[in-house]
Amino acid sequence: MTLRLLPGRMALACAALAFTAPAMAALPVGATAPTFATQASLAGKEMPFDLAKALKKGPVVLYFYPAAFTSGCTIEAHDFAEATDGFHKLGATVIGVSADSIDVLDKFSVTECRNKFAVAAATPQMIADYDVKLATSTRANRTSYVIAPDGKVIFAYSAMDPAGHVEKTMDAVKAWKAAHKKG
Repeated sequence: MTLRLLPGRMALACAALAFTAPAMAALPVGATAPTFATQASLAGKEMPFDLAKALKKGPVVLYFYPAAFTSGCTIEAHDFAEATDGFHKLGATVIGVSADSIDVLDKFSVTECRNKFAVAAATPQMIADYDVKLATSTRANRTSYVIAPDGKVIFAYSAMDPAGHVEKTMDAVKAWKAAHKKG
């Protein structure tokens, strides 16, 4: 795996985390995350989601998953729901993304995401831009990113097993936060 270091104090903190990500992650650490705007649902209420606007508030944990209400995606949604308050305390926004329709995501955001974080409808362009397409379908694979407010990917992890996605993204956000403490 080739690691491109990010400028500034964060490079060392994120370098160790980057080596834990499998080579499947499409966007490497240091890449500029493609911006997008799409429909999302939080607590069953539809809303627009714009990555550029979310990044103005702090880092974004962007996780792609194959399909709402499947066993692995349900486990991952529950795990992110339990961790959402911790991400918020660190100033991070969590957003799950799949190729599901917004009608399906309205339900998923309530039952499986437990009204804690938004889930968004991925367009084919978003799936292509993040290069997360499953080989045999139009759906996304399971890839989690942490994107810094400057739009750079600071962590990427791809694994179809939902275990580890929350822990690894939380560690990346904590490392980013530690590197950006004022004082």
